[in-house]
Amino acid sequence: MRILVVDDEVELAEAVGKALRREGYAVDVVHTAAEALDVTSYTPYDLITLDLTLPDGDGRQICRTIRTEHDHQPRVLMLTARDDIEERVAGLDDGADDYLVKPFALPELFARVRTLLRRDTDASAGSELEIAGLTLDATAHRVTWKESEIDMTAKEFALLRYFMTHADDVHSQEQLLEHVWDAAADPFTNTVRVTVGTLRRKLSTATDRQWIETVIGAGYRFVKEPEAV
Repeated sequence: MRILVVDDEVELAEAVGKALRREGYAVDVVHTAAEALDVTSYTPYDLITLDLTLPDGDGRQICRTIRTEHDHQPRVLMLTARDDIEERVAGLDDGADDYLVKPFALPELFARVRTLLRRDTDASAGSELEIAGLTLDATAHRVTWKESEIDMTAKEFALLRYFMTHADDVHSQEQLLEHVWDAAADPFTNTVRVTVGTLRRKLSTATDRQWIETVIGAGYRFVKEPEAV
């Protein structure tokens, strides 16, 4: 899942970005309204953490622009020091999905992010995803098959979480690059193909099931009912 952090407090924004990356998300960080409007115009983020007050604009206006002018509609989590009810209601009316008041604890931020990203999917409640005996625990960063743990790199874990959240959908390499990798990724490398390949082999070896299908000319599909290898 790809997240944009928008906050003019540089140290806080970088700290939030670093913490979210440790949770397995692909994260980009910007510090102005102009940068936020620019990157959201061409990047299909899954979620945006958006500061209400920016040096060159207002977070509420950014939210309104995203809701009215962009085809892709990410989840928006407002992060602000303003604690009065009128501000929170106004932010929600402008299209924000949730509101978190500064200062906040990182575990609460992670929980809000997980909850927002679960919306509009068939993901199970809580922090776990489970399909046909394969379980991904987003909080513990563990993948298990019938109680046996499967070792994953951070990127393999992030890719599997995206696949499981969108099981049975077909995703092109470009779509996977947009949602699982951040802006630092080189679009001209074979990083997606290599990571999908290693993830597929790890899952097949551990479970004797084929979870990831290659759809010729289209991309990859993570299946809900995997066949035996």
